[in-house]
Amino acid sequence: MAATAPAEALPDPCPTAADSSPPPPTPEELVARAVAPVKAAFLRPPPVRDTPTNEESRVSGAVPLEKKSKRQFRRERKQEQESVSRLCVAVGKTGNADACKYGASCRFSHDVDAYLAQKPADLEGTCPFTVLEQSCQYGLTCRFFGTHKDNLAPSENHEINPLSKDIQKLLWKTKYKFPRASAQIKHLGLKEVMKIKANATTDDKRADHDNPDVSCELNGDDKTESLGSPPVNVEHDSSLCEEMDNLGGEPLVDNSVPCVVPRASKKSKVEGDEIHKNAASSGSDDTKVYPEDPSSLNGLEVPSDSTSSCRVDLVTTPHLREKKIIDFREKLYLAPLTTVGNLPFRRLCKTLGADITCGEMAMCTNLMQGQASEWALLRRHSSEDLFGVQICGAFPDTVARTVELVDNECSFDFIDINMGCPIDVVVNKGAGSSLLNKPMRIKSIVQASSAVTNRPLTVKVRTAFFEGRNRADSLVSDIYNWGASAITIHGRSRQQRYSKLADWDYINQCAQKAPDDLHVIGNGDIFSFTDWNRHVSGSSKISTCMIARGALIKPWIFTEIKEQRDWDITSDERLDILKDFVRFGLEHWGSDTKGVETTRHFLLEWLSYTCRYIPVGLLDVVPQRLNWRPPSYCSRDDLETLMASDSAADWVRISELLLGKVPEGFTFAPKHKSNAYDRAENG
Repeated sequence: MAATAPAEALPDPCPTAADSSPPPPTPEELVARAVAPVKAAFLRPPPVRDTPTNEESRVSGAVPLEKKSKRQFRRERKQEQESVSRLCVAVGKTGNADACKYGASCRFSHDVDAYLAQKPADLEGTCPFTVLEQSCQYGLTCRFFGTHKDNLAPSENHEINPLSKDIQKLLWKTKYKFPRASAQIKHLGLKEVMKIKANATTDDKRADHDNPDVSCELNGDDKTESLGSPPVNVEHDSSLCEEMDNLGGEPLVDNSVPCVVPRASKKSKVEGDEIHKNAASSGSDDTKVYPEDPSSLNGLEVPSDSTSSCRVDLVTTPHLREKKIIDFREKLYLAPLTTVGNLPFRRLCKTLGADITCGEMAMCTNLMQGQASEWALLRRHSSEDLFGVQICGAFPDTVARTVELVDNECSFDFIDINMGCPIDVVVNKGAGSSLLNKPMRIKSIVQASSAVTNRPLTVKVRTAFFEGRNRADSLVSDIYNWGASAITIHGRSRQQRYSKLADWDYINQCAQKAPDDLHVIGNGDIFSFTDWNRHVSGSSKISTCMIARGALIKPWIFTEIKEQRDWDITSDERLDILKDFVRFGLEHWGSDTKGVETTRHFLLEWLSYTCRYIPVGLLDVVPQRLNWRPPSYCSRDDLETLMASDSAADWVRISELLLGKVPEGFTFAPKHKSNAYDRAENG
């Protein structure tokens, strides 16, 4: 009977179409085409998305917001300041309208009843400070106010490296002294030309030579960077070098890092004649160089006869053996990541197995100007037991002074100089990967910076600036003698960006040329424990691997490497990791409305990366590679499918599961096009 006939015997209703359809590609063919080999049972046709409404489009960033004038911004800012929603911090913490020491002159609202009347409903869950058995410092403004308890211990701050107000004021007034950096720059034969404001008669009127003239957006905030056309132009002073040689002194620039006793500060005849000639021709004092007062350091008077006098009579460059030694070998290193590599994310990675963490890249000039937003990038959590700070600058004097500044004011284990940043606004002004075209500038920066700190100095570079013109191998043989303890090599050129796989063969070639005492750290496309094992093996001279995008997409990669397994993590386990990030974010940014929305913003930025993860149980070939493009698929449950969506609207829905409904008029567009596989700048 036909009913009992096997399925193969049934007549094909459309034999022509069946014969013409090609067979499905094999997993090996998909891998060769950089397409993720998802099991056929989970494949589905691409979803047909309806035309988004105006509200949905604005959430995904498709509809640009109306451009406002400066007058509108000022008016809205004033209205916001006068709003009852901006409750005074002192009043909100105590609930007492008389707690503010400024009284009626305070620019914030003291009307507690009006604030509570308009305050949104509390969020589900418990205040993160109450969970720690600590009193919440946000008081009435906390979005979990109903869960607060009485008689709890004061909240403890586990974050290190805050910016002192006194130091910030010194930086604002350009009165912070850099004796070690200035002496080292002079010793290396690099000339500093300090421009002073016209008609300046006191130190308070001096112009900061790093005053910003270029605005750029970095690290998720509006920040300024002055890398181009700075008043201080550092170049080799050949006349000074010739004079020192004629006087029988040691050469000012040497391949080694010597301990040097500098000569007394005096100008050569040639240099003095040039200065007097320029001053006479200009008729102004713009070229006048103010000597540093040896009895004053950073605004603090020091007696000249004291044993702790701050006079710089001796520049002692510490030998590398005298510096603190960090063994990078086979330690799991979380890369410094712009925007997403914030303190809560680094703290999360520490709980998942990361050994070394590094703060986000901070621009030298912004740090020198005392910008609080830039100094926030240097914050360190107490759980980060091996922590580094990363800075980026274009000139030896700027970088050396920044190194001395953070060495004096911050707690860290090593400092990393970024010479591989591919961002256009940084490269066009001479910093980042642009330095790969200026090896002598690299030498001056490393020599000057390593001499002003006793902590290890590391350098991060790319293979080259232009594709096919590799330069990193010419640096590794000398950079240790210049003063670096380690070098991180990203296996891509600046021109290449992320359009191809990292060149690990070239990284190994560089490691073979490196001195035995120089740690070579590889970077690029580490996405599983097998990738790690392949590059960090007993026969390799690579000390360790820096993990960047792999940690953004699946931060549990550190657990996989330590346990040597491919973790088929469930959607509930992934949700618990998101909850931990939210808890850490509320502790860091605050549990009030502003802190909640800041946490939401960085959560959404991170979700724009995590959607690229494909669960292990869905793949025909394991492990997943970083360059695989996922086909349209459905996962094993609704939450896992939602987490795999590349739609910003779905990321917002996930954030609402953890932080409640988004406020009215909320918009979000990812800063990095991390979910676009067909763009070269995808990162």
